[in-house]
Amino acid sequence: MGIIRNLAIAAVSTIALAACGSSGGGSAGSRDFVRAVGSSTVYPFATAVAEKASAGGKSPVIESTGTGAGMKLFCAGVGASHPDIENASRRIKKSEFEDCKKNGVTEIVEIQVGLDGIAFGEAKGGPGMALTPVDVYKALAANPFGKPNTAKLWSEVNPALPAIPILVYGPPSTSGTRDALAELILTKGCESDPAMKALKESNADQHKKVCTEIRDDGAYVDSGENDNLIVQKIAQNPKAIGVFGFSFLEENMDKLKGVTMSGIEPTYATISDFTYPGARPLFIYVKKQHLNATQGRLAAYVAEWAKSWGPDGYLKAKGMVIAPEDVRAKSADIAAKMTLLDPASLK
Repeated sequence: MGIIRNLAIAAVSTIALAACGSSGGGSAGSRDFVRAVGSSTVYPFATAVAEKASAGGKSPVIESTGTGAGMKLFCAGVGASHPDIENASRRIKKSEFEDCKKNGVTEIVEIQVGLDGIAFGEAKGGPGMALTPVDVYKALAANPFGKPNTAKLWSEVNPALPAIPILVYGPPSTSGTRDALAELILTKGCESDPAMKALKESNADQHKKVCTEIRDDGAYVDSGENDNLIVQKIAQNPKAIGVFGFSFLEENMDKLKGVTMSGIEPTYATISDFTYPGARPLFIYVKKQHLNATQGRLAAYVAEWAKSWGPDGYLKAKGMVIAPEDVRAKSADIAAKMTLLDPASLK
């Protein structure tokens, strides 16, 4: 049977488990497969690991829900009707950790599995865009520097850019890629203005709104959690730009080309050394309270991750940017010992 099960099957499984397993409190219930939810960016890597880990047993169910939506599912409770793992293209937020705790999810293991980049791409026949975080902010923010966004053309954002309509296909608000776009690109562009930097100190909520709220007049098109759909749309429209995980750009270089950010191309090398502005870590979060409730399969699945993320591992061939050696060593130690996340460093 195929490794990737669709959401309908997963939903049926979840309903069945809810009927026969515990769904809250301290008891994890029992089931004979692993269930993971979360990031569309991590999804192809998670399914590759699932394929290796499923030998001789039931395939893990991997659902692409987006990081934010996945966190809600992961933090909803302990028991057979709740996921064992959250795949994430950003760190868990302090508020999400508190939601987990409130719902009895008190033992969370954070494991960095690799690196990725928020890549901007265009069709092979595109105009050869060269952007900066300021350009992206002025083009996509609802109220750049506190004033309503009236820009229709890229040339209105920056005279050096072509006079073509601003049209960007990107992830929804539930996506970790969207969160990283806001943190790594939009906020950086916003804070090029000293007044916006000062606003962060005087009114953090207003700063977040001005710096990260994206316009909703059609210039930015929310394309759901399917990064492949974004790839298809910009491949068919040479005047459009797409925002997605680097692995999706790398897999489709026959149809797409990367857009430079501050003069730096999104490549394996520039992401691995963090010179590319959109570089970011990727994580899995493990519900330690479920370790004894999946007939050993959860521990085996996590162990398979640790075997796969090295420079000679199969995830590199899937497009994952390999984390530095010290990060991999730390992650392997955490995975082996199931060391709990210390929430003190969360924001």
